[in-house]
Amino acid sequence: MTNPLIRAFFLGRATAEVLYEELEHQLTDTLSNVGKFDAEQREKLRQFTNQVMERADMEAAHQPQTYAAPTGGSSAATSPDLQETIDELRAEIAQLRSALQNYRSHSG
Repeated sequence: MTNPLIRAFFLGRATAEVLYEELEHQLTDTLSNVGKFDAEQREKLRQFTNQVMERADMEAAHQPQTYAAPTGGSSAATSPDLQETIDELRAEIAQLRSALQNYRSHSG
């Protein structure tokens, strides 16, 4: 290997091979990390969804039943409760609209 051109050729070729192998290794690691991150995020989302569902179920189980399905009897007994609930919901909606308008006027 006394010819400098041949030596330079093999040096360049070896450098390219080493760089290619390193690039392949880095790409494989990156794709592996992306896959692991995706799996972790999916698991966190699943756990979050389960927690939300559990809390909603617990809240629903602890809430008193304020309404009843109409039966053949008098429905006048449940009507005031239903009307009261509707009025409360309307009041809450009005408060939320007011707060939203206030927020929009101050942030815009």
